[in-house]
Amino acid sequence: MARSLNEIIAELPPEEQAEIEARYQVLKQEVDGLRELRQIAGKAQEDIASALNIKQPSVSKIEKQADMYLSTLRSYVEAIGGKLELTVKLPSHPALHLHSLGDMTMGIGTEVRTVARRRKQAGTR
Repeated sequence: MARSLNEIIAELPPEEQAEIEARYQVLKQEVDGLRELRQIAGKAQEDIASALNIKQPSVSKIEKQADMYLSTLRSYVEAIGGKLELTVKLPSHPALHLHSLGDMTMGIGTEVRTVARRRKQAGTR
């Protein structure tokens, strides 16, 4: 008869059990992607679509993207009820929290020019 993982772990010395539990807790805090993040928040794709004023297939597309604008990620995270925080880790420095990026710090009424808009205005693609 096959043994379960819990049965095998229960037979290990207490020190090894503690190490396994500690590693499990660390891994439990890591998320593989936006889909898993949404599921942890208890939201359906339809909920996110409604919050972002887009259609459900667009939410699916966002969740599958490997690369996206930070503004898209921020909107998605806020739609599931979270807050996006950026941490920069440099060698030989403590972690730094980035609170704003480039155009995001511009004053009210200042036009934010995206890369696509600058290219369009310049007549290039």
